[in-house]
Amino acid sequence: MNVATVSSAASVPSPVASDAAALAPVLIVGGSGVVGAQGAQALRRLHPRLPLAIAGRDRARAEAVAAQVGGAGALTVDLQREDLGLPADARFSAVVVFVKDDTLNTLKYALDRRLPYLSTSSGSFEIAPEVSLHLRHPGRSPVLLASHWLAGAATLPALHFAAGWRRVDRIGLFALLDEHDMGGPAAAADYERLTSAAAAQILERGRWRWVRGEDAASVGVSVDGTPVPAQAYSPMDVVSLAAATGAHSIRLDLALGETASRRRGEAFSTEIAIELEGEDMHGRRVRIRHELVHPQGQAPLTALGIALGAERLLGLDGAAAPAPGLYTPDLLIEPGYFLRRLREAGTLVARRETAAQG
Repeated sequence: MNVATVSSAASVPSPVASDAAALAPVLIVGGSGVVGAQGAQALRRLHPRLPLAIAGRDRARAEAVAAQVGGAGALTVDLQREDLGLPADARFSAVVVFVKDDTLNTLKYALDRRLPYLSTSSGSFEIAPEVSLHLRHPGRSPVLLASHWLAGAATLPALHFAAGWRRVDRIGLFALLDEHDMGGPAAAADYERLTSAAAAQILERGRWRWVRGEDAASVGVSVDGTPVPAQAYSPMDVVSLAAATGAHSIRLDLALGETASRRRGEAFSTEIAIELEGEDMHGRRVRIRHELVHPQGQAPLTALGIALGAERLLGLDGAAAPAPGLYTPDLLIEPGYFLRRLREAGTLVARRETAAQG
């Protein structure tokens, strides 16, 4: 498949776009956490007039984040209740979830009220409950499954870099998360669950495989050339890229260790390497590696990815809001736009080209 033909709903201009100030608040569940708070701030930077509701278990923490963000209220939520413990007359424009909700009550709440919904913490082996619940009520809400590495920070740039290639045969993603950059308790719990609860899913020579142990082990290369032990990891990136590109081999490897910036004596950063192999538009066999580095770690990238997803669900980017349906970020957000926003947020991007084998 020529990935240049991949399009998104965001790329079609529309005169029917939402007015941020006229919307009910966006309910941000987990908004008082480390990444959730940055997500709220990212949404505020994108849309200064958009009302927000910061929701968490600790009202005081939610109020502190709401005050910092500005133009936001604070709420206490109870994920054990289908009404989330919120008042019956509460009104929201969307539900954005920064924590793993194993009750799915946040999704049920959104579907009951026909609200756009965005989730972020499911591995590819965990999405069946969300998908099944959506399929039971397909006409109610646009549901965005954004459980990709840093909410799309690898997948969307990979699609942008691959655009125009004649053929993409292999995609290798390597994510280096600094061990000093685990974020809050929710992020640490996600990492532990997704790296230990199940095998990782990869696409190898056209066949889907689940790997663990030695089969999952690999070695990634940091942006300064340092080899780093890693293991296969399966958020949603691999399945999204397979559907979008037709590549026959796709794998995401994750390492938890020291980033290049910290080896230089600086603060931690976060690193994403995207290696593409195939034929370029001239029919030349190439292998190109793109490196993305954010000097403040993973939280700003995750926050921005979620903010861009919420922006698209609400139709705040100049295009009409999507119809009810099941989406991943690559189906809604134009890859070039996503990458531009990453650069604006301080992400550094480098490109290296080597001759491909074969």
